Amino acid sequence: MPPFVTQLRTPAEAISLAPDGAQAITIRVQMLEAWDAVKVIAEPGTIVARVKAAALAVLAPDIPQPADVVTKLGGFEIRDESKSLAAAGVKDGSTLLLHVRRRQPLK
Repeated sequence: MPPFVTQLRTPAEAISLAPDGAQAITIRVQMLEAWDAVKVIAEPGTIVARVKAAALAVLAPDIPQPADVVTKLGGFEIRDESKSLAAAGVKDGSTLLLHVRRRQPLK
């Protein structure tokens, strides 16, 4: 049975970061501020930053600094985006949440 994430509405075609025939997982990447999501097909060894950049190109192409966007899995920030999806705990059917980091002035 395919993961639930593959049945959810996404506006565009899936973003494929895996070569044809490779063992891949399907994940959902959702941009909080855009109220939108994309489906991403990637190998478990793909780094989180690559998935984030590909999703931002579709969901928020006007964001100049990808470092200003936080990537979360299960409510927790993935601080080291150079990790692979598998090392970060992303599984087939997971949802990554992207949102703009709000910088607060010091008081």
